[in-house]
Amino acid sequence: MTLDKDLLAILCCPETKQSLSMADSALVKKLNDVIARGTLTNIGKKPVAEALDGGLVRADGKILYPIRENIPVMLIEEGIPLEQVT
Repeated sequence: MTLDKDLLAILCCPETKQSLSMADSALVKKLNDVIARGTLTNIGKKPVAEALDGGLVRADGKILYPIRENIPVMLIEEGIPLEQVT
């Protein structure tokens, strides 16, 4: 999963305005494993039920914004706290 470099350059965290980078495939796989177990929640405290195609990781490494069907979901409440998978 990749995004256009120009698009990635202008995207930022909607909450903190930090830059974002593409999540590596190992992290996406780990998150999808947790999703399959039904134990992953987003910032909005709702369960994440749909598998991820990819993700954008905030510069501080604390939040991932999901990518589904090649579209980044840039809503604060849809962000996934990565502390759940470390």
